[in-house]
Amino acid sequence: MDFHSALGLALPLGVGLAAIGSGIGLGMIGNGALQAMGRQPEAIAKLQTAMIIIGAFAEALTIYAFVTVFLLSGKI
Repeated sequence: MDFHSALGLALPLGVGLAAIGSGIGLGMIGNGALQAMGRQPEAIAKLQTAMIIIGAFAEALTIYAFVTVFLLSGKI
């Protein structure tokens, strides 16, 4: 297997793994935030802010993987 075929196989797999990891991470963030909101309703505003910021960072990793695929797909 040469470099081009290996890259053609690895790029979609890498983005898929990044998307799966991001989905699992976002689910865990939402689960933890909702449990915390249920336990302390008075802290909902702070929890939502933290949840949105952390969710944006988790989603950014998937976007970075997607951009990397576009950059490396020119080498196939």
